[in-house]
Amino acid sequence: MRISLFLLTASLCALVLLLAPALEGCGPGRGIGKRRFPKKLIPLAYKQFSPNVAEKTLGASGRPEGKITRSSERFKELTPNYNTDIIFKDEEDTGADRLMTQRCKDKLNSLAISVMNMWPGVKLRVTEGWDEDGHHSEDSLHYEGRAVDITTSDRDRNKYNMLARLAVEAGFDWVYYESKAHVHCSVKSEHSVAAKTGGCFPGDAQVFLEGGGTKQMRHLLPGDRVLSSSTKDGHTSLLYSPVISFLDRQPNIMKTFYIIGTDAGFNISLTAAHLIFTADCADGGNKTKPQETFFPSIWTDRGRSGAHLRTVFASQVQPGQCVYTSSEESEPHVRISVVTFVEEQRSTGLYAPLTQHGSIVVNGVLSSCYAAVDSHELSHWAFAPLRFLYSMLGSSQAQSDGVHWYPRLLHRLGELLLDAGHFHPWGIEQ
Repeated sequence: MRISLFLLTASLCALVLLLAPALEGCGPGRGIGKRRFPKKLIPLAYKQFSPNVAEKTLGASGRPEGKITRSSERFKELTPNYNTDIIFKDEEDTGADRLMTQRCKDKLNSLAISVMNMWPGVKLRVTEGWDEDGHHSEDSLHYEGRAVDITTSDRDRNKYNMLARLAVEAGFDWVYYESKAHVHCSVKSEHSVAAKTGGCFPGDAQVFLEGGGTKQMRHLLPGDRVLSSSTKDGHTSLLYSPVISFLDRQPNIMKTFYIIGTDAGFNISLTAAHLIFTADCADGGNKTKPQETFFPSIWTDRGRSGAHLRTVFASQVQPGQCVYTSSEESEPHVRISVVTFVEEQRSTGLYAPLTQHGSIVVNGVLSSCYAAVDSHELSHWAFAPLRFLYSMLGSSQAQSDGVHWYPRLLHRLGELLLDAGHFHPWGIEQ
């Protein structure tokens, strides 16, 4: 029932939001002569927090992952912040307040700019950052470098309510006007963020093009027709499907990818939360299946009519499982191939192409275009309005880098309508 409600709500909301800019775009300039005014910033009230949920829940900064000490393996997750536009109190004189996760550092640096713009001559001040001395509650995010307590350099308490609002606008995942003396801010873990936004392939991954040949992800463009799959009457066949957009495109970002190797010689690299199709190895392991014989429906994640095909997150794939691979031929055919190894590797570039059919063959392995939520079928339905819009207006090659706004919208709806169990395990926060 919750999944059906999510599908209906997501589709209706997305359709309205998608059509609105299209309609406004018919007029000159910004659309129908409308003038856009700067956003009015409303200060947070004392003891107010944003978003209006508990800090350690899915909709905010998420559950604690354990204390980080200087001797622990996770200490390398912390990075020092030497931004000269930020004053660090550092009363311990150890540099601890400068240590934080990369996400916390990015948000703090963004906030520092906002503070100087709001109050010329005033800087952001950090009174507490990473805590290694046990000054906070047992499960505090300060112990993980995911939280900071902040003031302004002039210590004008009349500014702190607006400082809290600026922190919200800077992108902190949870902001609390905690006391008259400071504002508390925190962020999601790096693992959680990677799971929710990191459904991508590296830049050197290759796809098969209609007409022959291959193309690297970094050179792929909306409108290119790539090898994909389509379902009909409970069965799926290979075809060439147009790339309609990129759900994420960040050429210069370096991330950890899972390399899934097969006995067919095909190796695919995906980020942890990307969905990949797996099959029942009992069907014959390396047995070649011609295109004409089809294979069980991909759209039902747990298969149908006795089939055992399903989608899993890339980080859950284990050696001995089976995936679907395809050869580069004039008439490509599908085979079931055994996973022989799974390794991690850092690579540059994040690319998440969306095809009209919701799947794509990458490096010879059949993969979903979706990530973060455990159901390919659910994701495919939720993205229907976006696919419909592009089918009406056509694909645009002029796409800016970054995460597409539509999956961001769907993720927010998912947090409200879906149980945490539907998200990637690293993204489940209680």
